[in-house]
Order: sequence, then C-alpha cells, then structure tokens
Amino acid sequence: MHIDLGADSVLDRIRSAGGELSLREIAEKLDLTRPERQNLKKLLRDLTRGGLLQRRPRARYALAERGGLLAGTLRRSLARFGFVTPDRLDEKDVRVPVRFLKDAMDGDRVMVRVTRVDAQGRREGRVARVLSRRHQRLWGVYREMGRGGRVAPYVEQFPGEVVIPPGGQGEAADGMVVGVEMSRFPTGREGGAVGRIVETLGFPNEPGVDLKVILRKYGLQPEFPAEVEQEARTVARSKDSAELEARRDYREQAVVTIDGETAMDFDDAVSVEERKGGNWRLFIHIADVSHYVRPGSALDTEALRRGTSVYFPGFAVPMLPRLLSNEWCSLKPHVDRLVFTCVIDFNSRGEATDSDFHPAVIRSAARMTYTAVKKILVDGDEEERKRHQALIPLFDRMEHLFHLLLAQRRARGSLDLDLPEIEIRLDEAGRTLDIKPLERNVAHRIIEEFMLVANEAVAARLRSAKIPTLYRIHEKPDPRRLEDLDELLHGFGYGLGGDYQNLRPTDLQDVLLLLRGRPEERFLSMAVLRSLKLARYSTQNAGHFGLASPVYTHFTSPIRRYPDLIVHRLLRRALAPGPAGEEELESLKSTLPQVAETASRLERQAEEAERDLMMWKTLDYMNERVGEEYEGWVASVAPFGVYVRLADLFVEGLVHVSMMGDELFRFDRRRNILRSERAGTVIRLGDPVRVRVDRINVLARQVDFSLLKLKGRSWERASRRKRGGRRRHKGN
Repeated sequence: MHIDLGADSVLDRIRSAGGELSLREIAEKLDLTRPERQNLKKLLRDLTRGGLLQRRPRARYALAERGGLLAGTLRRSLARFGFVTPDRLDEKDVRVPVRFLKDAMDGDRVMVRVTRVDAQGRREGRVARVLSRRHQRLWGVYREMGRGGRVAPYVEQFPGEVVIPPGGQGEAADGMVVGVEMSRFPTGREGGAVGRIVETLGFPNEPGVDLKVILRKYGLQPEFPAEVEQEARTVARSKDSAELEARRDYREQAVVTIDGETAMDFDDAVSVEERKGGNWRLFIHIADVSHYVRPGSALDTEALRRGTSVYFPGFAVPMLPRLLSNEWCSLKPHVDRLVFTCVIDFNSRGEATDSDFHPAVIRSAARMTYTAVKKILVDGDEEERKRHQALIPLFDRMEHLFHLLLAQRRARGSLDLDLPEIEIRLDEAGRTLDIKPLERNVAHRIIEEFMLVANEAVAARLRSAKIPTLYRIHEKPDPRRLEDLDELLHGFGYGLGGDYQNLRPTDLQDVLLLLRGRPEERFLSMAVLRSLKLARYSTQNAGHFGLASPVYTHFTSPIRRYPDLIVHRLLRRALAPGPAGEEELESLKSTLPQVAETASRLERQAEEAERDLMMWKTLDYMNERVGEEYEGWVASVAPFGVYVRLADLFVEGLVHVSMMGDELFRFDRRRNILRSERAGTVIRLGDPVRVRVDRINVLARQVDFSLLKLKGRSWERASRRKRGGRRRHKGN
C-alpha cells in the first residue's frame, strides 16, 4: 500500500473534527485547490484500502478506530487463536480465535474488530477483512494425485495443503519444489486452499534450491535494477580533489578496520590516542555513504526499498550495489576513502567529556580480523605480533579503553546478554558441513563497545540540535512478560523482586550475573532475552532499555542499514550553520515516521529470512544424523511435548509425548511442567536429557527426537519396568 506524505495531515484533520468528515470538508480544512482535490481523492481511497479510514454514507470518511476497528498484522499459529499487532504502536495486541480469522494468513495485514476486553485489559476480536496479503504466492513440494495434485507449503502456520486442480500443475513433476499462485486461501467454513503452479525450482535436495525458496518467499533480489547499477558507476567515477581538500585529513593516522574473515564490506575503522593525564581520544571513522547516495536518487530509492542487507551462510543480498558496498564505500587498506568521523574524548575513568563530528578522509593501515587481533592481545602469538608489530601499541590502547568503557556501561546497568551465535560452514555445493557456536573474543567486544559509544554520541548531538531524527529505541518490557519470567526464575531459585512496573535493566543484569557458570545459564539467559521487547526505529526518543541509555541511534553501518544513512544526512544538517527552516522541519516530520516504520519492518523481515535459511541448513545437516544420540536440555514445555536443545550442536527439536514411552503425561500450565499420571515423573525446563534423532520434517521446520534419558536415568528401561517389558512408541 502506498500512502502519500500528506496522510498524517488528513488523519489529523479528521481526528480533530471528531473522527468523521466529508471529502469537501477535508479539502476545505486543508485549503486545497481543485487540482489538489483529485490527489486527495486518491489518498482517501488508499487510506480506506489500507484500513485507516472507513467509507460512510453520504460520502463521509471516518477513522477506522472510531468504529472499534483496527488495522494490524496477523501472527497466526496452528493453535486455537492468532494475534493481531495494530499499526498504531500505542495499541495492544488483539487475540482472535481461529474460527474468527476468516481466510487471513500469518503476516497478512487485516482489519480487526474488537469484540470484548477482559478484566486484565486483554482484547479479543474478529477479522473483519484482509487488507493485503503477505504472500499471494507460496512455495512448497508438489505431489501428483490423479490428474492434479497437492502442494505442501514451506509455511509452518499454513493449515493443510494447497489443491492443484487438473491442468494447474504446469511443468511440475512429482516431488518438485514449486511456486503456487493462490486463487483461494483456506477457511474453516468454505474449505481448503486452491492454486496453480507458476514456477518450478528443482527438487528439494538439489544445491541452491533452499536459497531460491527463501529469496522468493521474502521478496529478496540479489541483483539491482539497471538504472541503479548505472548510477552507482556514475557516482563511483566522479572524483573531486576539492572534496578531499575540504575534509579533515587522517591519512597519516594509525587507523585499522577489524571484521570477520569472510567480510566483504568494511564500513567502520578506528584509532585510539592516549592523552595527557590518563585521558583518551577515540576516533570512529564511518564510511561516508551519504556522499555517494543522495536523497531522491535511484540509489536512494532502491536502498529504502531494501532497508537493510541480508546475510546468509556463504551469500549476501546487499542494500547497495557491490561497486559501492564492496569497493568505493568500503574502507579498504592503503587507499583513500571518504568517511564521517566521530571523535570522542574520555577521562581516565572512561567517562565521555567531549565529542566532535566532521567529514574526513582516511587511509586504513590494515584490514584486521577478530581472530588476528585476539591472537595478538590474548594468545601472544609471536608470528601474528611480528606481522603487525607497528600496530601493537594501537591494539593495546584499544583494549585499555575498551575495559574502561565496558565498566562504565555495566555500572549504569546495561544488560550484557553475551549469547552465542551460530556459524554454519558450507561446502562448495552449499551443503552444511558443520554447525558450531561463533567464537566471540575480545576483538569483537572492543569494536562493539566503540560503536555503542559512537551511536550514543551522535544521538545526543542530534537531540541537542532539536531537529526531527531517527532514534533506535528499546522500550521497557511488558510487566506481564516480566511476571512470567519471574515465575520461571523462581523455579530455579532466582527472582526479580516483583516490582515489574519499575524494573530497571540492572535488576535483570543482577540475575544474569548470578547465572554465570551455572548449568541453567544459557536457558535462563534466553528466557530473559525473550521477555524483552524488540528494539525498533522511531522519531520519538524513548531511550534504550537494554543498554540503559537515555538516547541512542544507529550511525555506524550505513553500507548495510538505511536508517544509518538517514542519520548521516541528519547529522550533516545538524552541523550546518543556521537553524533548519520551517519547510525543512515539516518535511522531516512528515517523512521520517514512515522511514522508521519501514526500516523496522524490513529489519524484522531480514532477520526472519536469515533464521529461515539457517534452519533449512540445520535440517539438511541433521538429516545425515538420523538415528544418532545426543545430550541436551529441555528448552521449553508444551501440552504436546518438550523442545530439547542439543548441547553441542545448538539444534532444537521436539520430543512429542507419544515418544515418551507408555507414560501418560499431563501439562500443568501454571507450573509449566509435564507430569506423568502413574509414576508422578516431572519434566521441567532445563532438565538434562539424552535424545535420539528420529525424523527430519523440512516442511514443518522441525527435528523430531525420542527421549532416551531424563535427569540421568534411562528413560526406556524405566518405562519397560512399569509396563511389563514390551517397548512400543505411539505414533510410529
């Protein structure tokens, strides 16, 4: 849905008039000319289709919210209900029983009517209509059946299969991965889904098919439009010596980039100087993407449409053409590169005392990796130290300043959720060779800490400039989620103290410190993370709860994040002489909220796509290990079984209750446990277990386990003694 930039003005006029106006009345309030009224008609039509307005009798337009209607995005599961997250961020979710979902699918934008509110303020409703589909086309595996067939979609929340009528299978063969154009979505009353095959991608086990599905499913395009590539070539060729002369020159400074071994774009470089009296000066040089990507250009339009770069194992979909992202905007060693520099002074305790921002030019001394810096600082590797002997004093200064900054951040209560990330290693054909935790060392943490203080410094400067800007906000957790977390923590002997409304980041950090080195550390740290809200972009500063920061933004990755590019432009404007004019301020106020919403949505989509392919690669890896046994622990408990996370592989799978022998288990929702009726055996979160890999279900994105040991005792032998010796699995 496209809504003109005047949408907020129109909605504000209707709201201030009591929630309902005619087209003529709106035009009069906006003082529109006759030609402008034609644009207003189109805008009102778009707002109505988008779910923000309702068309009333006598050609009047009313706010949808006035009639108990809300526009939002549906999160649908195969359980008894779904949830609609309203577009308006100050509105709470609406629960919708499955019988009132109509044919709405997971991710669709819908209009929902609130029908009741319970004593706790939780809202329930029903879908009035679907405003827009997240997916009009689905991908899945085709199976021939008579003259037609069925497609099982690669969508976890999709109820059933898609019927392909005779003649609708196109060129598809049995077992192929196909794209299906939907002609009818499933509903409880009218029947199942129907569609026709419009694309074939190959067979599931063929190399690259998984990536093809993910790219199409999330609308990701590795290649750029021809006019965008041409514009990238044009701006890359434009060399201006006067531009270099006008910038601060750091080409003689000891500057380095530090990234992973496989990184192709380097958008940040750093240097540290020790000053008199034990003070410090930190230089953060960020690629000046805003010099190349100008507002309203083809490059800018395409960057906003993508929002962010998306990273998969062995493959990336960049936000900018590679000529810019991997070449001219990348801070490669021994070549001149344009940057936007943030200089921050710190006292001997690591407290910031001053900051300065300016365009500059650098010439990086080395392209360092996290591994190499760790070898120098931690391992004392003689070969690595000899290779980079001239830079060792710089790395020593960086490490010293890092510890000062980390101590300051921890003192204010910033959360330190240092959870392991997963690294998947592929062979040349794209098959999974190995899954292991990504090693995070002191070099990772040095760069992260430096980027954090740069983002905070820029955010503070923009706030003081009193111009509209983009903040990166992380709001306080929902008290109800904290209450659930507290109940879980109490089961392990920990607690939050009960004041959920006024909980501080330091209260959660205290719990994380108590967990250090405990068997339940990883599990409960994940539970703490899940209790938090998602960080997002906003024009309203709400602070950053997780970092315990009063003001924060994103400035340090303009090659791969569109909001950072916007912040560079806003910082340049804040540093320019003279205040912003009224027209400029109004333009920012009208455009930035839409940028914030779009960037937040595209960020979540990119993360979902990355997780989706990672899961696919994980299932590919586990498919070769069916029948093998592993140690793990119970990661979550549900009425139908428990999810177990393997200790060494960071893979999670389901032990269904039917795979727990002949014991009959009941789910205790209040205590979040499974209890057997006869023996009284309890299975709870964090229990150590041993499982066997039984089956891989790619369509459901699931690994199925059977339980072999629970809390150190043989589960199968114990079950045989109880039932007289014969072993049987239900559902096999």
